Amino acid sequence: MRVLGATLLGIWVLAGIALVLWLIDAWDIDKVTTYGPKFLSGLATTLTLVGISITLGALLSVPIAFGRMSSNRFLAALAYGYVYFFRGTPLIAQLFLIYYGFGSFRDQMEAMGLWVFFRDAWNCALFAFTLNTAAYQAEILRGAIESVPRGQHEGAAALGLKPVQTFHRIILPQAMIVALRPYGNEIILMIKGSAIVAIVTVFDLMGETRRAYSRTFDFQTYIWAAVLYLVIVEALRNIWQKLEQRLTRHLKR
Repeated sequence: MRVLGATLLGIWVLAGIALVLWLIDAWDIDKVTTYGPKFLSGLATTLTLVGISITLGALLSVPIAFGRMSSNRFLAALAYGYVYFFRGTPLIAQLFLIYYGFGSFRDQMEAMGLWVFFRDAWNCALFAFTLNTAAYQAEILRGAIESVPRGQHEGAAALGLKPVQTFHRIILPQAMIVALRPYGNEIILMIKGSAIVAIVTVFDLMGETRRAYSRTFDFQTYIWAAVLYLVIVEALRNIWQKLEQRLTRHLKR
């Protein structure tokens, strides 16, 4: 098995070197000069879209997570239905429902003053991404909170701490350590999933790539887009790993 693994790894390394050499040989400086700034602009759009949606989704996930843990059946059922829908359907379907679905009710939207927001593809993408990631983040938060042993609650009560103090000072810090890695995975998945916004005319990284390809018919544009996505994901993975090591350093002593 070790020999087979080493062989496959060697093949992948050789294939990667061959690809890099081919890209260098086929390098077209004119195309880089023309479309390089557009790729960077698309990259900025991607990072902005994902960053804002992750932040808004985190805020929205808090009441949803507490709704899932609520003893009130109505609130629990409402939160469960929200999470079930947005985790159980494809993100692209949710984007289409918002972008095309709301567009079918333009007159009603204008009457409510909402058409100013939903007529913009970028706003529709932001809305869809926020609703989607909120469902995933709510489950991450709920699972992390429920993973804290019951004895922590009992110990805090024995010390005379109020429920709010118990949650803020004891439960939440422990829960966030558990949730840290899943949160990082969710951000990475959102970055990779954000490529679908190119379908609804948002010129993110993939949107600019499609536009460059339609003018050059050079499939290298997609290779460079893949490289940029890979660089972003790898950079984020390393940053998150360092953050996790720093926040959990007291657990390794």
